[in-house]
Amino acid sequence: MQLKDIIGPVMVGPSSSHTAGAARIGRVAYKLLGEPVAHADIILHGSFHTTGKGHGTDKAIVAGLLGFRVDDPRIPESFDAAKEAGLTYGFSHADLGAEVHPNTAKLVLKGKSGKEMTVVAASVGGGRIHVTELDGLTVSFSGDLPTLVIHHIDQPGKIAEVASLLERKKINVASMRLYRARRGGNAVMVFECDQEVPAQDVQWLSEQEATVRVIYLSQSHAGGALTHV
Repeated sequence: MQLKDIIGPVMVGPSSSHTAGAARIGRVAYKLLGEPVAHADIILHGSFHTTGKGHGTDKAIVAGLLGFRVDDPRIPESFDAAKEAGLTYGFSHADLGAEVHPNTAKLVLKGKSGKEMTVVAASVGGGRIHVTELDGLTVSFSGDLPTLVIHHIDQPGKIAEVASLLERKKINVASMRLYRARRGGNAVMVFECDQEVPAQDVQWLSEQEATVRVIYLSQSHAGGALTHV
């Protein structure tokens, strides 16, 4: 257990779940997209919809999409900042299912270059989040660690290919998960790592057979993501 788990995150309030967690969902989605967001359709589920406005959930998500951290004092003025940055957005409500965490948002994003991405994530308390869906495929990661998200065609040897690279580079794997639509079909691997993965290695992974796209979520100070299609 870390100290922040006891006293909570350093944040702009009022709520760690509805404000800090919401800002973090937006920021992680921004980092996953890997470029400035031009437009966002923001779909709120459960208590994010029913009580979120009073906690500033809407402003916090927009702030995150601008790249603001959870302790950024500009969060309450994020709508004005979005206008200045040319970020347009719309809010709606949907029931995403009884099994979905009540503090969940679905973000349908379009970047400045035209790149599109859909992210579903939940705020699970204390400012922590859980990404559950990426571009329609089930995933599971927190955004707390350097993370490789590899879209690929399911075939033998793909897991070993990534694991071998990380071993050669002395990068420890904190967790690994594989999701696939069907045998031999579309699949996603998610590797959460204890160290950063160098850009040239992310590029190498993107060039391998049966790889469709690689997204790397960095935890460096710059905090961006590398996306290779």
